[in-house]
Amino acid sequence: MNFTISQYEFGQRPSVTIPTPEFLKLLTEEGIRKLVSDHYDLLARSEVKHLFPRIEEALDKAKQRSSDFFIQICGGHPYYNKSRGKPMLAARHTPFAINQHARVVWLQCYIEVLSKLELPEQVIESFWNYLNTFSFWMVNTKEE
Repeated sequence: MNFTISQYEFGQRPSVTIPTPEFLKLLTEEGIRKLVSDHYDLLARSEVKHLFPRIEEALDKAKQRSSDFFIQICGGHPYYNKSRGKPMLAARHTPFAINQHARVVWLQCYIEVLSKLELPEQVIESFWNYLNTFSFWMVNTKEE
């Protein structure tokens, strides 16, 4: 599959298309939790590791929140809403200086873990397209 990272201009907030529920159905909750965990493990060793918790317990909590969100967004149980309320992720990420470069690294780490999945290409593509567009919303700092 060809994972293309869309070009970004600061302040873009495009509409986001929710991934197909098939992603959760085929990968399962456990599979999404592993995918997110593997992604965070890559981020914790990446050049943007400063944006992620360094203490294992805190990183595990971040993995839990993120996987809860993705399970919910793919049509699963609303774990995220029940534990954290309405997502409002752009606001929740305001304390972190997330620039275009950090967005690209975040997406590259997802490419690495998504490339290992053995799911139909159109199912992975649906999740990738969501991540690629969703990531625009997290950028809150201009490049220097």
